[in-house]
Amino acid sequence: MSDPISRRSEKIVKLLLRTGSASIEEILKEAGSSAPSIRRDLGRLENRGLIRRIHGGAELVEPLLYEPFRYDSSFLAREQRYAAEKRRIGLAAAELIKAGETVGLTAGTTTTHIGRSLRHREKIQVVTNAVNIGMELCNMPGIRTYLTGGVIPWAWSFSLTGSAALNFLADVYMDKVFLSVTGLHAESGATSLEIDEALVYRKMLKQAKQVIVAADSSKLGRISPAFICYCTDFQILITDSGASPEAIAPFERQGVEVLRV
Repeated sequence: MSDPISRRSEKIVKLLLRTGSASIEEILKEAGSSAPSIRRDLGRLENRGLIRRIHGGAELVEPLLYEPFRYDSSFLAREQRYAAEKRRIGLAAAELIKAGETVGLTAGTTTTHIGRSLRHREKIQVVTNAVNIGMELCNMPGIRTYLTGGVIPWAWSFSLTGSAALNFLADVYMDKVFLSVTGLHAESGATSLEIDEALVYRKMLKQAKQVIVAADSSKLGRISPAFICYCTDFQILITDSGASPEAIAPFERQGVEVLRV
């Protein structure tokens, strides 16, 4: 187990989780203290693989596992769509996770940001069917990560599906599950693109005490082919500030707590 990071270092990490990169001046404004102290903090965070120092500042480390995908247009489009909003949602979701909890993260770009927002944390267990989230967390000594196993159903997917994933999840109970969706409709519920993937997500929800949907505002009102659950099956929706009051009102009427970040 590594030593917990200081409160000042945690402020630096959270700033970079929100912005991706920041200048020394911006970091000083956020974290306080002196420039020499901040540079020492940056050095320690860099040694832990959480940030990278650049000329005049620092940036969040993005694991090299994504390098083979860099020239794939579909991956780039998925990664860059609503990127700033997903960073904010990921950080807000991570704030709901307490030390000692076991949490589930379904595959998805938004839940990837939740996993990334946990990398500096301690005493958390993560259960995921996402190969990339498992890789992002595998060298973090404060996080114990469980991959469901299963089959990768289509090219360029990080999502594990099939009987192996379902069988693994039958033996696991989680405090919270964070669900990434491609569509969220007040009447049709949460939906995904692939039926096999939706089955795994549904099983994760059944094994959780609390279910939280993490979806940027572009997903609201949309319906994808594969049904996951109705709105009565989750308690919290975390979305971005671009979601209008009219867009979130149907979910609030069903008793869902909506957090706009």
